[in-house]
Amino acid sequence: YGLYILAIDLNMKANITVTTRLAACPVRASPDETSEMVTQFLFGEYATVVAYKKEGWAEVELFHDGYKGWIDSKMLIESAAPSPDMMFCCMDIFGQAFSDTHSTWISLGANLPEYDGIVAKVGGQTFRYSGQVSKLIELIPSAERIEKVARKLLNVPYLWGGRTPIGLDCSGFTQLVYKCCGVKIKRDAREQALEGEMIDFVSQSRAGDLAFFSKKSERITHVGILLDDQKIIHASGSVRIDVMDHYGIYNEEIQEYTHKLKIIRRYIP
Repeated sequence: YGLYILAIDLNMKANITVTTRLAACPVRASPDETSEMVTQFLFGEYATVVAYKKEGWAEVELFHDGYKGWIDSKMLIESAAPSPDMMFCCMDIFGQAFSDTHSTWISLGANLPEYDGIVAKVGGQTFRYSGQVSKLIELIPSAERIEKVARKLLNVPYLWGGRTPIGLDCSGFTQLVYKCCGVKIKRDAREQALEGEMIDFVSQSRAGDLAFFSKKSERITHVGILLDDQKIIHASGSVRIDVMDHYGIYNEEIQEYTHKLKIIRRYIP
C-alpha cells in the first residue's frame, strides 16, 4: 500500500533522489516491462529521477556511473542520499538484511547506507546485516584485491545488463569488481575504454588492468580483467579465465581466438 501511494506521488515530481529496498531492480531501455534490461539498480544504491511516464515508469540517472534508464516506480523509494563517508558495500556473494517486518536478499556490491556495524538505513527503514561489509571510501584498490573479488564470481552465467552473482555481462562484471575494490568506472565497455591510463603494449600490462576487445567490427564490445601469467578473467558465456596475448583472447577449449585485442587501460596506480 505504501509503495502504491509513493508511486502516485512520484509521478508528480522530478529531480528527486530515490533508492530501492529490493535486491536488484531491472533498469530498462524504455518504459515497458518487455524492454531490454540495460543494467540493474542494487539494494541501497541511489539515483536521480529525470522524468516520469503516466504509466508509472521513472527515468533515472544512477549515482555511481551516470547511467540512464527506466525503472518501474513501484520499486523505488524517495530518500536523500547519505554522505559518501557513510556508505558501505556488501562484500558477501549473497546475504540477508532483516527489517522489523521482513528480510531481503542482497548481493555483492549492494550498498548499506549509514551502516554502524549493526544496522543500515535504506529509504527510511532500518535493516540489520551481519555479513561482511567494507566502507567504500576506505577501500584501497590493488591487483590482489581485484583478483580476489573477481574469482568470487567465477562460473556466474552471462546475463545482458546483469550486475549480480545471479548473472552479469562483461562490463557489469568489471564494474562490480572495481566497485568492491573502491574504484568507480562507467557501465559499458566502450565508456570504460575512454578512462584510465593507456597501456601501449601487452608486455607493459599488469594484473588488474582492463583489456578491451572487438569481434567482427572495430567497435569495442568486450572487456575483461588481466591476471598474472598471461591470463584474463571475463564474462563470456559465464565468468571464466582464458589465455590472452597481443592478438586477443584464446579459448583453449575450442582452440581458437574469440576476441580481438583493441586497447589496455590502467585504473589503479
